[in-house]
Amino acid sequence: MVGQKYINMKFIKIVKRFWLLFLIGFLIGGFVMWSVTQSKAKENEAKTFVVTKQDLVEELSLSGEIDAEEKVELRFQTSGLLTWVGVKEGDRVKKFQTLASLDKRELQNSMSKLLNTYSKTRWDFEQAQADNKDWQTDGMTDEARATVKRTLDKYQFDLNNSVLSVESQSLALKYANLWTPIEGVVTNIDAPVAGQNITPATATFEVVNPKSIIFSATADQTEVVSFSEGMQGVVSLDSFVDTEIPAVVKNISYTPKAGESGTVYEIKMSIDMGEDNQKVRLGMTGDVSFVTKEFKDVLVIPEGYLKKSDGKYFVTLLSKGIKTQKEVDIGDSIEGMVIIREGLNEKDTIYNQSK
Repeated sequence: MVGQKYINMKFIKIVKRFWLLFLIGFLIGGFVMWSVTQSKAKENEAKTFVVTKQDLVEELSLSGEIDAEEKVELRFQTSGLLTWVGVKEGDRVKKFQTLASLDKRELQNSMSKLLNTYSKTRWDFEQAQADNKDWQTDGMTDEARATVKRTLDKYQFDLNNSVLSVESQSLALKYANLWTPIEGVVTNIDAPVAGQNITPATATFEVVNPKSIIFSATADQTEVVSFSEGMQGVVSLDSFVDTEIPAVVKNISYTPKAGESGTVYEIKMSIDMGEDNQKVRLGMTGDVSFVTKEFKDVLVIPEGYLKKSDGKYFVTLLSKGIKTQKEVDIGDSIEGMVIIREGLNEKDTIYNQSK
């Protein structure tokens, strides 16, 4: 009895000494069991999905920049002395307005000489016609008649050449003036000061029509098939971050855009910024977004819950803990969500065994 009592007292002392360790171990064991239980519950929950109705929207976004359909680079056709510049950068110009002129004195002198030559040539032609008005009469031999005909043809050729020379010089005088074929704003002048000798390459005048601004973007060969003329989108320019600009597709290029590394096609869109239209500048960058597909209030499930067999689609329906295979008819898929046309109802629970 004494020995048993001694043993019991020793055990009590041990328990008192290590009771805290026993408590910590118990708590850790309980926490581990609780964690495992929760993990399994979350795992099962992650494998299920409740069928819901949603709005599915597929958008396509492209990057681009502001451009203009009416913009021209104007140059003189010949070199010469620049004697007059009638505009400066930023000026608004009308269609067919003259922008600058070359020295015309030499051209006008040449025109005077050519007109004199024309007059003399025409008089010679008319005199030859008068002197040989009866050359086709029976009184002349065939040889003499052929000689007269050649002489009259020569005068005719000389007169024709004189007329062509005058017309050519008239064009030269005309092109000594540089005029714009469009209305717009002068955006650049290489030679803004008169009195300098220029060549066509050193005197470029640029005119842009602000009324013709567009947003130009590029789409690759997989994206361009989603677009059509008249399609509406929204442009967001980096310079106007808080402004959504309506855009309408005007033109889709038939051939790839030159100078690009890949096969891309240019898409031109008309835009309307209202009061801010005059603040837009060529080259401003931004993005345009288009809604390519939109479905309202449709039943959807994640693609991962579908299984395909023999050309048919199935899901695992979970009801009161029982799993059954259910065939479904699917529609479009957008961003990982598939439309269910038949086979499921709203609030049905499906199970994904592959997770």
